[in-house]
Amino acid sequence: MNFNKHYAQEGQHAFLSASQYHWLNYSDEKLRDRFRTWKATERGTRLHALAAQLIDEGITLPRTHKTLNMYVNDGIGYKMTTEQVLYFSDNCFGTADSITFNKDFLRIHDLKTGMTPAHMEQLEIYAALFCLEYGIRPGEIGMELRLYQNDEKIIFCPTAEDILPIMDRIITADKIITELKGE
Repeated sequence: MNFNKHYAQEGQHAFLSASQYHWLNYSDEKLRDRFRTWKATERGTRLHALAAQLIDEGITLPRTHKTLNMYVNDGIGYKMTTEQVLYFSDNCFGTADSITFNKDFLRIHDLKTGMTPAHMEQLEIYAALFCLEYGIRPGEIGMELRLYQNDEKIIFCPTAEDILPIMDRIITADKIITELKGE
C-alpha cells in the first residue's frame, strides 16, 4: 500500500492525539478547558521566543508595568544572555530564560506567561545548576532571581543556605538516577 504523505504534520503533535487518548473521556467543558490551556502554552512558547529575540537584538519596549515589557527591558538593561542551558549531567539540566554573571553577581530572570502561580524553586534550581557547572560557591557571590508574571516582578535574593541544599540534592539525585540507569 502507498500511504499518504503528511509532511506538514511530521514532528507535530495533534491536540486530539492517539498517544494522549484521555480526551476520549473528557466532557465537552473539560475538552474546551484543556484546549484553552494548550493554546495558552503555545502562546507562551511564542512569547518566550519573541522576548529572547528582542533582548538579543537590544530592542526595548515602552516602559510600562506589562510583564513582557518589564522582562525584555530588564534583560537588555542587565545585558543578559537568553535561553542559556545550565548543565550538571544528562539527568539534570535546564534552560534559564535569561541569565548574567558579572562582578560576582548572578542574576536569573524567568518569564511566566500563564495564569498558574510561578514558583521561585525553579530559579533556585537554575542558580544551583549554575554554581555546580561553573564551580562557584554560592556563599561567595550575590544572587538575584526574578519572576515576571501577571504584570508583576517578584524578586528573591537567595543565600548560600537556600542554594547549597539544592546543590546537594542535585548531586544525590543524579547518583541515584545514574545507578538506576545501570541496572
